Amino acid sequence: MSISMTKEPTAEREPVATQSDSWRRRLGTVRLYLGVAIVLVWGLGPFYWMAVVAFRDPAHTFDSTPWPTHMTLENFRNAFDTSRGNDFGKALLNSVIIGSVTTVVALLLGVLAAYALARMTFAGKYLVSGLILSASMFPAVVLVTPLFQLFTDLGWIGQYQAMIIPNISFVLPMTVYILASFFAELPWELEEAARIDGASKLQAFRLVMLPLAAPAVFTTAILAFIASVNEYLLARLLSGEQTKPVTVAIASFSGNDPLVQPYAAIMAAGVIVTVPLVIMVLIFQRRIISGLTAGGVKS
Repeated sequence: MSISMTKEPTAEREPVATQSDSWRRRLGTVRLYLGVAIVLVWGLGPFYWMAVVAFRDPAHTFDSTPWPTHMTLENFRNAFDTSRGNDFGKALLNSVIIGSVTTVVALLLGVLAAYALARMTFAGKYLVSGLILSASMFPAVVLVTPLFQLFTDLGWIGQYQAMIIPNISFVLPMTVYILASFFAELPWELEEAARIDGASKLQAFRLVMLPLAAPAVFTTAILAFIASVNEYLLARLLSGEQTKPVTVAIASFSGNDPLVQPYAAIMAAGVIVTVPLVIMVLIFQRRIISGLTAGGVKS
């Protein structure tokens, strides 16, 4: 007679948190917040100091007090004062024109190119993708001399197209790269359903796929506009008195004394240029983040 004995299952013991684990978690939290604080100070510190100097009396420009003192709006009036040859208002308008035209053209070309690279199959597809990506890594300083010579021969020096066309060539690869990765992750079934309902490939793209790509297009538009407005190297050589953007205008500011750089007015002009961009990014930050991360995880 055999007796079979069964062993009762025992519940697994959960690891007990020790005091060292608690200290380790606290140390990790401290490191996280310390890293965030360092990044914030590193990123926002220069902008904070620029704002402090912009609102400070010009006589106290080099005051090292870390908080605002001797507050005044004189620097902002000096930034828009045209009596010293600084036409900052015109430069702002020029930057808006150059940035807007560059963004619109880059989006029109970039959306079509990105859709073709992501959704179509054709000979040389990967070669075209490689050429577009390699163009984004090409140093702009190498193009200064040939572009200056070319635009001089065409009589374009000092005109808007002399800055818009190079800006498009710099912004377009980024546009194609962001939108192509997004279009590649959109479900094919949506396009196939539109084709079955009688839509052409162009109609399926315009009525179905393009609305779905709105977050990515919006993100790309903001990044393209900021990149074109911040361009300085080519604008410094290819712009004229009537077409110079804010980057060139701020660098050529002059004050009452030709031997003294008007740092306070330059800081005020920098605040005027930076604040709208910061506000725009803060307002649309959710769309920007969703556009940058869209297509990043495959469902």
